[in-house]
Amino acid sequence: MSRAPPDPLFILRGSGSAVNSLSFCCGGDGPPFLYSGSGKGAIHLWNLTTRRAERVLESHAGSSVIWLQSFKDSRSRLISQGRDMRLCVWDLSEDRSAVTDSLLTASVGFCQCSLLETRPGAALLAHPTEHMEEVRVVEMRSWTPVCTLKPDLKLGMLMCMKMWQADSGPVLCAGYEDGSLVLWDVSHRRPYSCLKAHPEPVMCLDVDVCKQKGISGSSEKILQSWTLDKQQNLQMHDSVQMTNPGVSQLCIRADGKILATAGWDNNIRVFGWKKLKPLAVLQHHTDMVNSVAFSDHQDPPQRLLAAGSKDQRISVWSIYSES
Repeated sequence: MSRAPPDPLFILRGSGSAVNSLSFCCGGDGPPFLYSGSGKGAIHLWNLTTRRAERVLESHAGSSVIWLQSFKDSRSRLISQGRDMRLCVWDLSEDRSAVTDSLLTASVGFCQCSLLETRPGAALLAHPTEHMEEVRVVEMRSWTPVCTLKPDLKLGMLMCMKMWQADSGPVLCAGYEDGSLVLWDVSHRRPYSCLKAHPEPVMCLDVDVCKQKGISGSSEKILQSWTLDKQQNLQMHDSVQMTNPGVSQLCIRADGKILATAGWDNNIRVFGWKKLKPLAVLQHHTDMVNSVAFSDHQDPPQRLLAAGSKDQRISVWSIYSES
């Protein structure tokens, strides 16, 4: 018999509104942290040792925080994206809570940004723009535009994206309203390939760069995986049908072993990444799950999975932690 799904390791309460975004910050000195962004513009800095919010940053003029990312090269830097159409860069060093820089994206959509740290102190950022189908890539330090990517075909609104470093340079995969995925060559500002992966808008995607394989979800019941060949052509690979429709976000763990999804049915689902085998349904939340995130596999000692929900709670789980 298969083991029953575990209970959460602990619950973080007190966000004050729906939890829309999560980011772990576990490297370097100091205790591991989890950052969360709320529907009312609050960013909570949760100390995972004490399981309490050490600080709350009031941000984005009270608008929803839809994306957060801590920088790998510095625990004291954080970037946030809000529904006020702004990006904010935060200095959290020595108990500071200061916005040191910001960028007006003018985007009214829900597409989350994507950060690519190219080397220590340098990063590229892909963000949506006022043109609903467009991605702009900028150099973080100066906000200098690198390129603007816009499909020739009418694919509808930009819904989600992920940028990573390939041998040939930065690559970005974007999901669109008509269910298409486009793989972009950032350096040459052109598409490598396009794939109609879903009949509905692509709500979320993630990519396993080592395996050259990715996965996407939509408002339907199907999760669709796809591969990249040596010519950077997107190809359908495998799919799995879920019990209920709708995925807000999905995340592949850094070791490439498991995948977690944030469900509109209030559940977190865990799959084996190799064959998309369903492994567990984690039930705790009483409203839709908006965000899932895995901790870095090195610290804390057990690998953690966090989920943020519209019910204003964050559940933290320890699952399949064996290496």
